[in-house]
Amino acid sequence: MDSATLFLAAAFLGVAALYASVGQAGASGYLAVMALAGFAAPAMKTTALALNMAVAGIGTVLFLRAGRLGWRNVWPFAVLGFPFSMLGGAVHLPERVYFPIVGAVLILSAAQMARTALRGPTGLARPPRPPPIAAALFTGAAIGFVSGTTGTGGGVFLAPVILAMNWGTPRQTAATCAVYNLMNSAAALLGAHAVWDQIPAALPLWLIAVALGGSIGAVIGSRYLSDRWLRGILALLLLGSGLKLLLE
Repeated sequence: MDSATLFLAAAFLGVAALYASVGQAGASGYLAVMALAGFAAPAMKTTALALNMAVAGIGTVLFLRAGRLGWRNVWPFAVLGFPFSMLGGAVHLPERVYFPIVGAVLILSAAQMARTALRGPTGLARPPRPPPIAAALFTGAAIGFVSGTTGTGGGVFLAPVILAMNWGTPRQTAATCAVYNLMNSAAALLGAHAVWDQIPAALPLWLIAVALGGSIGAVIGSRYLSDRWLRGILALLLLGSGLKLLLE
């Protein structure tokens, strides 16, 4: 086990803790770290999906135990999100195409993180309503395909849609995104089975690292640290990594 492997384990742990503290699983952050480390496209995609599954799984279990998971808010996004994520996972883009697309995804994620950090907490003007079935099906399918193709779980894009459309409270949104991330990451990883041989041998260590980081982040984010600062830090990381990929 070399120093680079251990350094990446520490980086993934930190990313998982930061993302879990704001209710996300961290795929875009793992992609950012791997972009800076110079990973090849297949390894980036499969590794990010596997790590995302671990943290999303922890979040799903926690929300289930807390009784905060409303399946009426989940299944309309997941029913088409799963097959479209699998379809996206089976799409293997050449690096000259993959890197710019992922770079754009990271920059969009950075913009979303920065927007919510600058806006700060806001109260809902009216009680949330369940998402309309047709709109949720389309949203889940579209985000599923993009997230499966790029190796992101999709929650970082689904959350702002749910909140903007007033389809759930922040806690309901976090619970929905945890399940969506888990299911879509699993589907995309299945779809990417043709490049499983590109998964780094150090993945088991990194899975342990993100599981630990996700657990720590869930506690820290709910009790101690400012959500605005955490989102600001994440936005800077995503922006820098996205620009690096666009300039490759």
